[in-house]
Amino acid sequence: MNHRTTTAPWVRAVARGLDGVNARHPWNHNDHFHGWVLRRLPRRRRAALDVGCGHGGLLALLAGRFDRADGIDADPATAAWAEARFAEDGRVRVRELTFADVRVPDGLDGYDAVTMVAVLHHLDLVPALEHVRELLAPGGRLLVVGLARLGSRRDVAVDLVSAVANPLVGMIKHPRAVRTTPDDVPPGDRPAAGSVPTMVVRDATATFDEVARVARSVLPGARLRRRLFFRYTLEWTAPR
Repeated sequence: MNHRTTTAPWVRAVARGLDGVNARHPWNHNDHFHGWVLRRLPRRRRAALDVGCGHGGLLALLAGRFDRADGIDADPATAAWAEARFAEDGRVRVRELTFADVRVPDGLDGYDAVTMVAVLHHLDLVPALEHVRELLAPGGRLLVVGLARLGSRRDVAVDLVSAVANPLVGMIKHPRAVRTTPDDVPPGDRPAAGSVPTMVVRDATATFDEVARVARSVLPGARLRRRLFFRYTLEWTAPR
């Protein structure tokens, strides 16, 4: 899965030239960063909130590390699918809800972790980060894997390296090439139509530098880094 945010024509040209390899060796950029999230979880792990939980991949991992894992998604079909997935798991609660409407659960002084993977650019940046401050418990941690629009030469350079490295990682993660012609796939190997809701995709409008400036203003001490594979990371720990 490849969500590019670049608008540089020459980077897009390189990327298009590699699309054939990417299609034969696909991999999910968002899932790739789940390890980064898990390595940065706080020590206290009573409750976690995954914003824009989608199909629940990260939520399932958080459920194995927290007493309680809440997931929200604003898309009704996606939220319903994820809710059904975790229907028998008492540690997980999934709701169709916008982030602005989330409140701290009764009996808690806040969430120990709030995670957002490819979600922050769907939200109004300043209100979203301010709401995070209200939701996190003292010592709680915000962990964001985000998308940003290209705005500087450094952004373009990182995006270009990502475009070139993407198929190499794909061949490592998915060494067996997939068939790209639907008629070549046996009927039993095809997913049922409509079985999994399509994820809502939106282009990022803020550049990395813009996100960093706002985040460090709203969340003093926030740490941001550009990452390969068309993502950046943001980490912030609420004061105790």
